[in-house]
Amino acid sequence: MSISFVRIDDRVIHGQLVTRWAKELPCDGIVAIDDAVAADPLLSSVMKGAVQDIKVWLFDTQTAIEKLPKIIASEKRYFVIGKSPVTLKRIEEAGISLQNGNRKINVGPMSARAGTTTIGPNQAVTQQEAAAFDFLSQQGHQVEFRLVPDASCYSWQDARQKIK
Repeated sequence: MSISFVRIDDRVIHGQLVTRWAKELPCDGIVAIDDAVAADPLLSSVMKGAVQDIKVWLFDTQTAIEKLPKIIASEKRYFVIGKSPVTLKRIEEAGISLQNGNRKINVGPMSARAGTTTIGPNQAVTQQEAAAFDFLSQQGHQVEFRLVPDASCYSWQDARQKIK
């Protein structure tokens, strides 16, 4: 399988991803998916500039749905990063499985915003995001909240109990 790591991170691409996760789980490329980031040329340029020696693609959700089958069929290893679980839910609803070898979706920072419930350190979700995590779990994904590779983690099932 060419998807070696799936992550949700509201920062999308940043130094920690490259210095910690890409060293722990080598990859040949990073596919970042977010409609707003893909539509902002300056932000896209900054994110691509944060990564050296690894190819980066920034797609809106619709383009990702079109391109991911070819990426998945590749022999290379790719990280797939979505800014929100809602984005990954839309991709799976389109019939594209993001399941990597271990079926895990790693969740990094999801900053507190209006209408969110805090579920862990630097992790807060809206009701829509909670529903997306429920959907992803029902699809067989093991959703784990872990900021960096050597940090402790907790599951979506544990986090779900904090949401009313």
